[in-house]
Amino acid sequence: MSLLLRVFCHVFCWATLCQVLQVAAAGLVATVTFWTARLLLQHAWFTYRLSCFSKPHADSWLIGHLGQMQSTEEGLLQVDELVQIYKHSCSWFLGPFYHLVRLFHPDYVKPLLMAPASITVKDELIYGHLRPWLGRTISHGRNFIFPSVCVTQDKWRRLAAEGSTTVEIFDHVTLMTLDSLLKCAFSYSSNCQESSSEYVSAIVELSDRIIARRQNILHHWDWIYWRTQEGKRFKRALHIVHSFTRKVVQKRRALLNQPLSGSTSTSQRKKDFVDIILLSKDEDGHGLTDEEIQAEANTFMFAGHDTTASAICWTLYNLARHTHCQEKCRKEVLELMQEREGRGMEWDDLSNLPFTTMCIREALRLHSPVQAVTRRYTQDMPLPGNRTVPKGAICLVSIYGTHHNPAVWTNPHEFDPQRFEAINQEGRSSHAFIPFSSGPRNCIGQKFALAELRVVVSLTLLRFRLTLGVNPNLGSSEVRRLPQLVLRAEGGLWLQLEPLTPTNMDAQSDT
Repeated sequence: MSLLLRVFCHVFCWATLCQVLQVAAAGLVATVTFWTARLLLQHAWFTYRLSCFSKPHADSWLIGHLGQMQSTEEGLLQVDELVQIYKHSCSWFLGPFYHLVRLFHPDYVKPLLMAPASITVKDELIYGHLRPWLGRTISHGRNFIFPSVCVTQDKWRRLAAEGSTTVEIFDHVTLMTLDSLLKCAFSYSSNCQESSSEYVSAIVELSDRIIARRQNILHHWDWIYWRTQEGKRFKRALHIVHSFTRKVVQKRRALLNQPLSGSTSTSQRKKDFVDIILLSKDEDGHGLTDEEIQAEANTFMFAGHDTTASAICWTLYNLARHTHCQEKCRKEVLELMQEREGRGMEWDDLSNLPFTTMCIREALRLHSPVQAVTRRYTQDMPLPGNRTVPKGAICLVSIYGTHHNPAVWTNPHEFDPQRFEAINQEGRSSHAFIPFSSGPRNCIGQKFALAELRVVVSLTLLRFRLTLGVNPNLGSSEVRRLPQLVLRAEGGLWLQLEPLTPTNMDAQSDT
């Protein structure tokens, strides 16, 4: 009897399990069918609404331009071709998942970037991958920048003395900008230019893994990505960065809550970024939570170090390529220093470098650190030519395309600082030059970035003569651009650095 009972139970359990599985399978099929139908309907709707924009050849009606958008030199050349053909905009879709309008003319870019923040949202294509790191953010520096620059240049002098005059500058300059921002944001001396730092290594790893994730369409879905080895490594690096920021914020909040006395008083020392946002209050007198402050600090570090490093490196590269501009900048800096009569460069001196500033701006146009920004809108957005960007579509504002558009710039691929002379800027659209984006969601750190650029470029030209170096990874001085989170160079950016002594600097100033 017991045997029959056991057999009956097994059969009953098996039948029940089969029924459960059938129901689950049917539910799964229904869910997948619903999701697929919804996706295809949305795809058809966006295809119809975006028909007012010209569309480059797509591989199929479903796959579209998936795989055609490349983060390589060839990808940038592809943008040049699109700009030549379509002049101001075109539509683009990545499978049935992402529907974009690519824009590369000031008349089309301006109404989108200047739209009120209340109807502008950041899309998931790019910013969604950054959110685990940066969270949801609410959208001074002389004493921090000069010492960091000196550490880098002392390192270059040591390398030159040892016979290594050709240097890959991206790694060095990235560490320098991280060093200065850590001091500016957290009053934290990382010494990362001379020794390894777990926090700095984690920031570099996060940037690399975000790029890798963007290239794999399956990794765009969190429930897949976090189960992969790539996702697990990203989480480990994320834990290091968030732990560091959390400890800094908590320690500083505790310091601010102490009674004001002696040398520990915040009022008796210069406030850094964390101090400022800790002390900030809204109109109702409410401050930010620790999580919000951490998000702001993480964004400041992410957006500030890599973009500025890219801008510095490409400015030095352009000056190495155009020696007459380099010599003119050096002469301008030398004349300024002579007026200082042996005293060091001061923060206020930076406004007295007009030609150097023009060269920096032209480098930012030709090699913008960020190649594009993306936006979505909660309502339809009208554009010139009776075109409309439908609500929910992704607007990819091509900074690179706008800066290299022959309808906007004469000989756009040539380095010509004179474009930024006051007389040559008359009549130019306010959105022809947008290296820091524009409007309510532009880069809040652009003044700091420009100041750091002028400091680094000026001090570098005082101490080194720059020429193009041979890239050992390519076996030539050829430079292939590499558009990632910021514009880098394939295999690195290699320059020859010839140290200048006071004697040969004096000889130059006489020429």
